[in-house]
Amino acid sequence: MSDVKSNPQLAVIGECMVEISGRPFSTMQQSFGGDSMNTAIYLKKLSGDKLDVNYVSAMGIDALSSAMIEKWQSYGINTDWVLRDQQKHAGLYMIQNDASGERTFQYWRNDSAARYMVQHPQFETMMAALSGCQAIYLSGISLAILPQQDCDTLLDRISELAESGVKVIFDSNYRPVLWQSTDRCQHVYERIYAMSDLALVTYDDEQALWADESIEQCRQRLHQCGVKQLVVKDGANGCQFSVDSNVAFYPAQRVDNLVDTTAAGDSFNAGFLSHWLFNGWIEQCAQSGNALAAQVIQQRGAIVEIDVDALTN
Repeated sequence: MSDVKSNPQLAVIGECMVEISGRPFSTMQQSFGGDSMNTAIYLKKLSGDKLDVNYVSAMGIDALSSAMIEKWQSYGINTDWVLRDQQKHAGLYMIQNDASGERTFQYWRNDSAARYMVQHPQFETMMAALSGCQAIYLSGISLAILPQQDCDTLLDRISELAESGVKVIFDSNYRPVLWQSTDRCQHVYERIYAMSDLALVTYDDEQALWADESIEQCRQRLHQCGVKQLVVKDGANGCQFSVDSNVAFYPAQRVDNLVDTTAAGDSFNAGFLSHWLFNGWIEQCAQSGNALAAQVIQQRGAIVEIDVDALTN
């Protein structure tokens, strides 16, 4: 485990997988992808040396796992809390595009090391070490991939960290196919919302899961669940930030060259957190999130080149 450092520490809990794209039995490209890692990388790009971004997951000892960890490190992500599993491997997914450009995904993650992170012999030691962090960040996917008992155990440990003063940041990122039932997902989300200092949710996702009839209803429900500070992302309409009954609206930046919405929400989160973690004004947080998302969706792929100066000045 890593030594104590002077910089603020953020722990990002999640799964990142090997990505392959192209035509089967033809030329294919290798990369990596995962919502939590997308946010981690963009946040590190923006915060630089001011913030230590630590990834919390499990990977195999195979060549793909090792190569992917080296790629994360090249972006400045600390991987001391990435557990290594000698029996399991990195998860994998394949992207294919049809003639119209629509993408389809196939996943091989049921036996991935990240899915069984909680069962790793070093899991409890690693979670105890997170007590030195300013905040932890995770998404609905971070929880959805875990077996039910493991998910409950992780929530128990996060609750203990929250009680010790570690801030909890949650992005709901609802993916129905990953959950055994709607009821189970709602139960898990209610638990994590109750301990969330900041929730970053997408209105479409909340509407699909809870059948909210309006953003106002969504907002009221989440605060009643216990969310202290809330961001509701509403695509091209921008976002709303609220604390209790105090609400502020921040419009999205106009984008005339929309190319790929992959990682739009993940990059917004990074832009928002790059100021929120340092107690920045909420207007500054929201503007940074909207500006970064606008840059990212004008390029193809999840991790793209960004103009950091335009976002930090």
